[in-house]
Amino acid sequence: MKELKQRKEKFVTDSGIEIPPFIEDNSEEYKNKLSNPGTYPFTRGVHEQMYRSRFWTMRQYAGFGSAEESNRRYKFLLEQGTTGLSIAFDLPTQIGYDSDDPIAEGEVGKVGVAIDTLKDMEILFDGITLDKISTSMTINATAAVLLCMYVAIAKKQGADLSKLSGTIQNDVLKEYIARGTYIYPPRQSMRLITDIFAWCNKELPSWNTISISGYHIREAGSNAIQEVAFTLANAIAYIEAALGEGLDIDKFASRLSFFFNGQINLLEEVAKYRAARRIYARIMKERFGAKSEKSMMLRFHCQTAGVSLTAQQVENNVVRTTIEALAAVLGGCQSLHTNSKDEALALPTEDSVTTALRTQQVIAYESGVADTVDPFAGSYYVEYLTDEIEKGAWDYLNKIDAMGGSVKCIEKNFQQDEIANSAYEFEKEIESGERVIVGVNRFTDDDHPQDLDLLRIDESIQKKQIEKLKETRKSRDNEKVELTLKQLKSAATGDDNILPYILNCVESYCSIGEISNTLRSVWGEY
Repeated sequence: MKELKQRKEKFVTDSGIEIPPFIEDNSEEYKNKLSNPGTYPFTRGVHEQMYRSRFWTMRQYAGFGSAEESNRRYKFLLEQGTTGLSIAFDLPTQIGYDSDDPIAEGEVGKVGVAIDTLKDMEILFDGITLDKISTSMTINATAAVLLCMYVAIAKKQGADLSKLSGTIQNDVLKEYIARGTYIYPPRQSMRLITDIFAWCNKELPSWNTISISGYHIREAGSNAIQEVAFTLANAIAYIEAALGEGLDIDKFASRLSFFFNGQINLLEEVAKYRAARRIYARIMKERFGAKSEKSMMLRFHCQTAGVSLTAQQVENNVVRTTIEALAAVLGGCQSLHTNSKDEALALPTEDSVTTALRTQQVIAYESGVADTVDPFAGSYYVEYLTDEIEKGAWDYLNKIDAMGGSVKCIEKNFQQDEIANSAYEFEKEIESGERVIVGVNRFTDDDHPQDLDLLRIDESIQKKQIEKLKETRKSRDNEKVELTLKQLKSAATGDDNILPYILNCVESYCSIGEISNTLRSVWGEY
């Protein structure tokens, strides 16, 4: 076996107690229940050594205003020790509208960075070498376009595309369930997703082609069991769609990844991640007949819960985020973003985002929890919770199967209704005081108003962005633009993989609105 390069020569506690990589119990009871880390069904983690060999990727989700402003923030984060970038796009970019479209009025650059053409992406990554960094892009309906923009920049940098690493969220089903930034009907959206799977399998073999997201399902009000169940039901739908297109399960499944919400109930969250891995491994092996263990590994990014942050007593949010991040690490995440304390009020400042990153670094370097694999394994309570979450998730999965699968359930509003009911019950508990939210419904401190330095987005951003877009339209080869858009429209009516056509459009400096509107003209809107 190839020797792993360890972070340390020796792992010991503060008292000098030697820390084994994982605890074994040879009794029959535990032999039947627990597998070793890095082995099927991966309850205890997807790698044998986990963080003893290397830490999780420490990401900070960022993007606001113009590409120039976001580029400065990314360089700042990299200087502070971030090991992966995570890109936030504004709403017009997410739903395929240019900054000068009337529907984009008031939203340009507000909840993420505005990207209209390849020119903006060139500015966004100016001075950042793409084959030296892992990039996650939270983008769904327009994921194919943004991915092609990223590839176009990498090509200009002379990068080896086979080594380009990162993730596009590309999870449209959860948009219909919980978030709302879809464009096309489900069938056409699924076609785009499977085309991305197939194209990346050949062109970007190290790229994670989808991040199947429970995050937004949880933010919308689901509980932990629903988050696991609805996320894995969507995963089943994507896998079935890919298999229906003739793709080999062991060729694409290893590039699937997941995105979970880090909530504050520490031990339930630890159990949630363990249960999700175990269920997924069994789905892949028993339902889909995967042979490669890499196809059975549920690898996940976690972001601490935005919905748990409060506008009252914002310093408390540092504590909340710390607990949520700790749970993600104890649960075996591969990548982690920690929210900033001021995000209930505004986009985070440099100071607050630094504190959020330092939270991960303190957990990694000072707490000792990363020195052994799955430290809660064998805890009666955690094993009980893991079993109960698995049982509840299987009940949902079986029900969704009986109703015809995730897409049909979405069309019947099944998941949406279940989430709404869960959210209503949660809110009732807060209103009644049965559930305590510190600083909100108990331990309030109304006499001490907060004096916070908040980040403000310059209202002139939209005007500047529109001027930049006009200049790009004037300077590009517009005959080539018309030709590539015509070819894209033709491809959308047929069965060809659509990614090469989108890449041609992107490299011709077609705008995201022009590309999306071309597809809308063929596929319609949902």
